[in-house]
Amino acid sequence: MMAKYAIAYAGGLAVLLALDALWLGLIMRDFYKTELGALMRERPQMAAAGLFYVLYVVGVVIFATAPALGQGDWVRALILGGLFGFFAYFTYDMVNFATLKGYSLRLTLVDIAWGIFVTASSALGGYFAVQWFARSSFLSVSSDGSCRRDLSYSFH
Repeated sequence: MMAKYAIAYAGGLAVLLALDALWLGLIMRDFYKTELGALMRERPQMAAAGLFYVLYVVGVVIFATAPALGQGDWVRALILGGLFGFFAYFTYDMVNFATLKGYSLRLTLVDIAWGIFVTASSALGGYFAVQWFARSSFLSVSSDGSCRRDLSYSFH
């Protein structure tokens, strides 16, 4: 059972890191520099960023991917992941908007939308990683989401 969650975690983390690297490093780099101005560090504190990614995906697995695996429903992973992203990013961005000078409504809305998308994608990545691993390694995923080795498979 723990292997399933480790696979979900690894898949979700890979998706989150890849998408955030594209979003923050390429697609929206100038947007964040413009919007944050003096609030933005020259170089991010990588330990803090790493801690965020490590722990955030634990939440994604607990609140989105695991329930979806239990139901065998990828749409559930998408919806619960999106909701988890909404509440997490909404909380962060609205507190910043309420308390920081220069934290714009535009930045708030864009970042919340990104949080919904990237978290839903991470939940799906974890879900499909478990499904793919189960198929490729002769594991079977039961309706309760547990994995077990399928020894009935034979090569012809």
